[in-house]
Amino acid sequence: MQIQINTGHNIEVHETRIAEISGIVENALSRFSDHITRLEVHLSDENSNKKAGHDAMRCMIEARIEGRQPISVTHQAASLDLSINGAADKLTRLIEHALDRSREQRSHQTYPKPKLDEES
Repeated sequence: MQIQINTGHNIEVHETRIAEISGIVENALSRFSDHITRLEVHLSDENSNKKAGHDAMRCMIEARIEGRQPISVTHQAASLDLSINGAADKLTRLIEHALDRSREQRSHQTYPKPKLDEES
């Protein structure tokens, strides 16, 4: 699972912080690692020009899952850590729901029964 971290122009993260963020996201989504090919994490400060405000930090995570269209979630919170954890939780639930749904659809598929030759 490849993880790419992108930040807005007003957020600075160093290599150790990038590794920490990657670890949080990877840990939250580890049970789906066989299905996820790539994750993109976008971090931004929505109120950077105002320097004040509630729920200013935004995390958007886009997941690319094998054989499916990309899916994404967004979470805003008071801190980067809260926004990252919130988005990771949302994405976990969304992927879980999508995979459960596809399993359920496959289990309900009916195939035509083979025709038996009737002998009189």
